[in-house]
Amino acid sequence: MAVHAPPTADRTVSRRKSPLGSRWTPYVFLGPAAVFILLFQAVPLLQQIYMSFTRTTLLNPTRSEWVGLSNYEQIFGDPEFHRTLITTLVYTVVCVVGSVGVGLGLALLLNRSFRGRGFARALITVPWAAPGIAVALIATWMLNAQYGIVNRFLNAIGLGVPGGAILDSPQYALPAILVTTVWQLFPFTAVVLLSALQAVPQDLAEAATMDGAGRWWSFRAVTWQVIKPTVGLLALLMTIWSIRRFELIWLMTRGGPVGTTETIVIDLYSQAFESQQLGTAAAIGMVGVLISLVVIGASGAVARFHERGQA
Repeated sequence: MAVHAPPTADRTVSRRKSPLGSRWTPYVFLGPAAVFILLFQAVPLLQQIYMSFTRTTLLNPTRSEWVGLSNYEQIFGDPEFHRTLITTLVYTVVCVVGSVGVGLGLALLLNRSFRGRGFARALITVPWAAPGIAVALIATWMLNAQYGIVNRFLNAIGLGVPGGAILDSPQYALPAILVTTVWQLFPFTAVVLLSALQAVPQDLAEAATMDGAGRWWSFRAVTWQVIKPTVGLLALLMTIWSIRRFELIWLMTRGGPVGTTETIVIDLYSQAFESQQLGTAAAIGMVGVLISLVVIGASGAVARFHERGQA
């Protein structure tokens, strides 16, 4: 009568022979990504931190003078930088609320059954697929004071801007950039939220409707509970992208007129390549990094709070 080895012994032998069973396997797969992050993210960040405490110019970047907190004292003592922070905050909040809000409304609409729904879903991705430079140039052309279609429409309904120069107006330049940014960003949020809506249990929504619940209560009690994590993730992504936004604002207004559309990234670029003060630009960049870290930390704290509340 043949004697067979226990199954556990076979599994032990095969585990030893298989390279995927090695404890070093996770590190082998994560190694290339870790090296990439170290070389192209961590090292430049450390260089930026060091440069923010020095007086370094673009003409002679190899020679720098240690000045301590002088760059930070300079930027925080400048009233123009305070206005830049406020503009960045306004731009970020409006872009996040606008893109996520419009995207959610459109996703709810496209989640319904109607003729041509597939074509409509494909059509809304066009603004997101267009390069930021192309969007900025098209928006600038449409807002042109002489031949822009937006000015002609506003004049036709009696709401024309005096002189027609929307992007040259301190009152209307920032709203014009905000509308353009939201127009480009909302397709991404709409597509992501539309995917999240597919995971909503239809039986629960139908049961809520049969119990006499209205659409708003049904959305709040069923749909919102399912898509809420996705909305939070999108809000975080939109916040970081809005803080880092450069090409669209620079091409449309270059931070003007009179600094009304100047955000942290625009100010950083101006200090580095126009004023040629790399040390001051590095300090401004570190302020932007700290703001992003605060946003990420706050979003993580809120997520943990909700998880504990649900538990």
